[in-house]
Amino acid sequence: MYLEHSIRGRVLADYATITVGAILIALSADLFAIPNQVVPGGLTGVATILHYTLHVPVGLTTLLFNVPLLLAGYRWSGGRRFAVRTVFATSVIALTIDLLANRVHPVTTDPLLYTIYGGLLDGLGMGLVFRARGTTGGTDFLAQLLNRWTGMSLGAWLLVLNAAILGAAGLVLGWERALYALILSYASSRAIDLVQEGLSYSKSAPIISGRADQVKEAILQQLARGVTVLHGQGGYTGIVRDVLLSVVRQSEVSQLKQMVYTIDPAAFVIIGHVQEVLGEGFKRPDGR
Repeated sequence: MYLEHSIRGRVLADYATITVGAILIALSADLFAIPNQVVPGGLTGVATILHYTLHVPVGLTTLLFNVPLLLAGYRWSGGRRFAVRTVFATSVIALTIDLLANRVHPVTTDPLLYTIYGGLLDGLGMGLVFRARGTTGGTDFLAQLLNRWTGMSLGAWLLVLNAAILGAAGLVLGWERALYALILSYASSRAIDLVQEGLSYSKSAPIISGRADQVKEAILQQLARGVTVLHGQGGYTGIVRDVLLSVVRQSEVSQLKQMVYTIDPAAFVIIGHVQEVLGEGFKRPDGR
């Protein structure tokens, strides 16, 4: 009973997250991209081009374009759960874009501001949708289908599709607008990574020392951090030594270095950036 309740709560939380993310994507389109004739990318970008040439609503057009892709996705990719979450996300995005189209006004007409902030808001929304195991359909999914049918790589198809959309935007709306769209897309991709991976304040520290046991105990006792003992051999000397691997917070790096070199001034220490750490003493897999 508890497990069933937990699963239900997780599903509700996922759909709430997808809803928030979808609304942010729509706000990015209505507040920054569409009013300034900047193509946001994907099928929304195609719908934006048609909006300025045929005066059709962006949201409804995007939704109609997604219908055949969703049917294909149900048949060849993620099955029922994929289809339901994707239909939900795309529907919220499409409805919100059209509902807010005449109710909100562009925040700015400055190209630098609307491309950067529009991209960040779009990426934040997409990151939330992806984090909740949803998708927004569109060209990403079309690329998956084309990859399946043709054998051409997913990345290559994404490049072809996005280049075609930006090329169409350049021809219809002007090449300057297409260049702005590139900035918006880049900002969006950075924001997606930030939401998916989080801000990292951790460092990894492989340590090679002739006093490995003393260093290990100091890390365990003084820093209260875990240590993994690896067995290594010098490529030139052939000497076998233990290699200590520990992950610490950025604020603990100075303390770690001072501690190691107090014990062994000849120690070899590598401080590396860690994108994300999950587990004991750090973040849980669910992000809490």
